[in-house]
Amino acid sequence: MSLFKARDWWSTVLGEKEEFDQGCLCLADVDNTGNGKGDGAQAEDMLLEVHLRDPILQVEVGKFVSGTEMLHLAVLHSRKLCVYSVSGTLGNVEHGNQYQIKLMYEHNLQRTACNMTYGSFGGVKGRDLICIQSMDGMLMVFEQESYAFGRFLPGSLLPGPLAYSSRTDSFITVSSCRQVESYKYQVLAFATDADKRQETEQQKLGSGKRLVVDWTLNIGEQALDICIVSFNQSASSVFVLGERNFFCLKDNGQIRFMKKLDCSPSCFLPYCSVSEGTINTLIGNHNHMLHIYQDVTLKWATQLPHIPVAVRVGCLHDLKGVIVTLSDDGHLQCSYLGTDPSFFQAPKVESRELHYEELDIELKELQKIIKDVNKSQGIWPMTEREDDLKVSAMVSPKFDSVSQAADIEVGTDLVPSVTVKVTLQNRLALQKVKLSVYVQPPLVLTCDQFTFEFMAPEMSRTVAFSVYLKGSYTPSELEGNAVVSYSRPSDINPDGIPRVIQCKFRLPLKLICLPGQPSKTASHKLTIDTNKSPVSLLSLFPGFANQSEDDQVNVMGFRFLGGSRVTLLASKTSQRYRIQSEQFEDLWLITNELIIRLQEYFEKQGIKDFACSFSGSMPLQEYFELIDHHFELRINGEKLEELLSERAVQFRAIQRRLLTRFKDKTPAPLQHLDTLLDGTYKQVIALADAVEENQDSLFQSFTRLKSATHLVILLIGLWQKLSTDQIAILEAAFLPLQQDTQELGWEETVDAAISHLLKTCLSKSSKEQALNLSSQLNIPKDTSRLKKHITLLCDRLAKGGRLCLSTDAAAPQTMVMPVGGCTTIPESDLEERSIEQDSTELFTNHKHLIVETPLPEVSPLQGVSE
Repeated sequence: MSLFKARDWWSTVLGEKEEFDQGCLCLADVDNTGNGKGDGAQAEDMLLEVHLRDPILQVEVGKFVSGTEMLHLAVLHSRKLCVYSVSGTLGNVEHGNQYQIKLMYEHNLQRTACNMTYGSFGGVKGRDLICIQSMDGMLMVFEQESYAFGRFLPGSLLPGPLAYSSRTDSFITVSSCRQVESYKYQVLAFATDADKRQETEQQKLGSGKRLVVDWTLNIGEQALDICIVSFNQSASSVFVLGERNFFCLKDNGQIRFMKKLDCSPSCFLPYCSVSEGTINTLIGNHNHMLHIYQDVTLKWATQLPHIPVAVRVGCLHDLKGVIVTLSDDGHLQCSYLGTDPSFFQAPKVESRELHYEELDIELKELQKIIKDVNKSQGIWPMTEREDDLKVSAMVSPKFDSVSQAADIEVGTDLVPSVTVKVTLQNRLALQKVKLSVYVQPPLVLTCDQFTFEFMAPEMSRTVAFSVYLKGSYTPSELEGNAVVSYSRPSDINPDGIPRVIQCKFRLPLKLICLPGQPSKTASHKLTIDTNKSPVSLLSLFPGFANQSEDDQVNVMGFRFLGGSRVTLLASKTSQRYRIQSEQFEDLWLITNELIIRLQEYFEKQGIKDFACSFSGSMPLQEYFELIDHHFELRINGEKLEELLSERAVQFRAIQRRLLTRFKDKTPAPLQHLDTLLDGTYKQVIALADAVEENQDSLFQSFTRLKSATHLVILLIGLWQKLSTDQIAILEAAFLPLQQDTQELGWEETVDAAISHLLKTCLSKSSKEQALNLSSQLNIPKDTSRLKKHITLLCDRLAKGGRLCLSTDAAAPQTMVMPVGGCTTIPESDLEERSIEQDSTELFTNHKHLIVETPLPEVSPLQGVSE
């Protein structure tokens, strides 16, 4: 809380749910009485309120009516300029005087207005002229009741603030080129009329025939407001408020001084200073503060109850220097500067004797409670379940009669689509309910975003969308996710507390797969063992094979949309199932589907002790080939982008040379620069196409890598009989990214996660736990380090390592390795190879000194860590 607050003298709130800006506040003697009003907040403080039907952009008070020097009110609408007379009648009752407003004249505008300024243009005496700037950069000048002329500003794109300098008789604005521009009124008056702008092609491009700017100054930022200050006839100053600075300029555009602002400004007002030769400036900002500067020196800072968008200084009720501020939501306040000292004194605390032994016992009890809660409930504490919103998803058992992918073909196959319905049922009134649906690419949705309004409790909404395949490769998962975000209003927070709830749904295998011819030979094979008798594949996969006579189908073929084939075999004598395919990553979906359907089959039979296992060798070599292919595409993408950048630089350099030749008054030969430009352009286009093609290949490779990663995690779980929590740790380490980019790729992210597991729960000694991992994730030179860590992870699990999140469970367990499991890798050999290739980096925390030195004795983890 600030000590320096603006002392509230009078304040009120204007309108209801209306918006205000800097043009909506004007401080003037509009009724020409010479008396200021405002003595406490009373009912008669509002002198006049009139509904004008059209939105008001700006109000100004000046000598706008011919034949009189009385002040009148000018109101600027988007398509109209109105001038009113405000007068008062002496009242004889307690309600006070009565005020009326009368329309003197109006001008209908042909163009949409932006802002206006007024003054004695051309040195006229006793009257004010009005200049309106339109949204397309046209200045329209009105000589009171008549329209004078209109001129387009050269090269105008977006309108900026506009001000008139009476001393130099010029208009000053800030263009969209971020430069201050000054135009003489006489130059505007004698330039080509804006009505004739469309006669020539040159004028269509945005420049008047003889309209020349007087001076310009590049300030490098957009301007919020312009103010002309002239306290004596000898000199005047142009003040410009930018987004980060405010500038004081001379009449000729030279910078007198500038000040860099610490906060984002919202409005400003220069006014006269008591010190000769200096100018005071009020600057309001978005931190509810009003700063007073004397030139560039901060003299005072006061806190406001709102963010001001307009500020004025005037004399009200014989009180000089009243600061009038207006916020964007209509808070109008008259205040003066002062302080608000605090008289609070902290009470004395009664001293009591501390019993440290009792405090230690209490601290240990609290630590034990915290540790027990973290072990039982995880990192986040469990909260009371609240059924604010229930979300359910239902996948149609049949395909759509008319496929939503009618115009899409994958190879020679027609692509089907299936409808998914998501139902939302709320218990309470909710706000900002938004449903987002996500499926794994190349699966796509007909619509993935929905918005609802649950204004009343106990409502139900259902939305439907279709899912289909759009690509010649298989997705990494058939599971979709529907996430609903909403806000629940409360007494403390009427806007609502943000909440998120999600619901998962599973898409049918037949959406991406068709019955195929079984194959006897394949490059990649997996065998899954079970503890129950084999089940007929016809019972597990109805619709993928024809009904046979003995109802015992032990071989079945699957063909994915796009051409990949997978064969599933069930042993007649043993409790085994074999999955084989020509592509390693294609094994994942059928293997996962087989295990899920086996579990559902035996659950329906009432059998609860069904289990699967894997006793074959871990297919790490096939997995590493996919990693190498993905990494090779990343490296290739980097090279293509670097080459494209070089060619783009070369293309721009040739363009500059050609432009210089064309601008030269003396003709000179091009020296084949045009031919070089054309060749470079073709190379840029070819490289851009190559980058896009590589990005598509990289995306497909990442999808295949995710499928293979899912398969490896599944096999590790079956091999070591991991729990659900341990498999979740593996998935978090191996699948940390939804998208793969050049800046943050899969290889370095997974390597850091696996290194952390090897350093914590899978470490063999306290020395490994003390190692510091690198805090920066950069693309590696190759994948050898990642492959070593994955191999070492499998080896540690085979030797009894246990995956967990706490570091105190890093002690190895006694576990019998199954026969034929993953081949144990001699860690001594791995250590020796790593010592020869890498050196351990030691970092100090005080001076960031890096010392590289080979260590004579290292542990297995140190040997493969950098």
